[in-house]
Amino acid sequence: MRWHGRRVAVYAHRTPTDMRKGFDSLCGLVTEQLTRNPLSGDVYLFVSRDRIRAKVLHFDGTGLCLYVKRLERGRFATVWRDADAEPVTLTVSELDLFLDGSALVGRVALTPPALTHFLLASDRAR
Repeated sequence: MRWHGRRVAVYAHRTPTDMRKGFDSLCGLVTEQLTRNPLSGDVYLFVSRDRIRAKVLHFDGTGLCLYVKRLERGRFATVWRDADAEPVTLTVSELDLFLDGSALVGRVALTPPALTHFLLASDRAR
C-alpha cells in the first residue's frame, strides 16, 4: 500500500457502507458525509454492516486507489459511531492494525498524544 511512509490522516466513515459502491460513490460519501476532499491524499476507510468487508480509498497523486479486503474468519472492529458524530480518525499504523484484525482500533487510543512544548516544559510530561 502506497500510503506508508507518508504523513496522512485516515478517516473512517461514520456508518456501515454498502460494499457494492465503487470509486465515484465512495468519493461522494467522502465529500457529502465526511466533508473532506477525496483528492487530498488522505485515506478513507469504509466497513460493511456485517464487518466482514472493508474498503480503503486513497488518492496517490496520479489516481484513485481502492483497496478491498474480505475476512475469511472473524470480523473487523466496529469503527462507526452515530451518523451525526465526527468520523473516527486513525493513524496509518492504526489502519494497518485494523486491517490485520485488531479489535481495539476505534475504541482505545492506540497512539499517544503528540508531544507539545507545553508538555515538555511542565511536570506533567514526567
